[in-house]
Amino acid sequence: MAEVLVFHHGQGLTAGVRGFAEQLRRAGHTVHAPDLYEGKVFDSLEEGAAYAESVGFDTIIARGAATAEGLPAELVYVGFSLGVLPAQQLAQTRPGAKGALLLEACVPVSEFGAAWPRDVPVQIHGMDADPFFAGEGDVDAARALVEKATDAELFLYPGDRHLFTDSSLPSYDEDAATQVTHRVFGFLDRLK
Repeated sequence: MAEVLVFHHGQGLTAGVRGFAEQLRRAGHTVHAPDLYEGKVFDSLEEGAAYAESVGFDTIIARGAATAEGLPAELVYVGFSLGVLPAQQLAQTRPGAKGALLLEACVPVSEFGAAWPRDVPVQIHGMDADPFFAGEGDVDAARALVEKATDAELFLYPGDRHLFTDSSLPSYDEDAATQVTHRVFGFLDRLK
């Protein structure tokens, strides 16, 4: 089974993110889900984004990297939206990465290096009309990554919701989230 490091989105370590981590645990995976917000959970994405901005995105990424210290190198990194920043950075730069799952965000590979690591498979999931994922260039970064990487997949779901995978938020889309979860389990199963 895989050992997985899950990074939460901009609203914090919500019940939905914890529930996702628990689904992976029930399937037999070892899962770490650190709180990069030091206990803070926000009612809206705007409030959470304002907090992240005030702390600094570099600090959020550094907190994520610090949680990986002391864990095995052979991790699968999972990021939800804002959590993609530390997940993608670690997948691209920490030797031994087994894979990456980038949910509802993707940044250009050039943010963390010259190229996506050849031996690190990646899946990217987002809604095709999400104002953040589709409207702010993440889908373009995802397409570029998939085009250049050896083992990469991009899955687009119909809809305009951001954080559609978090079952504790009003933006949750059960059908799309179920497809994401099914594909995530398939991805993890092939890494065994």
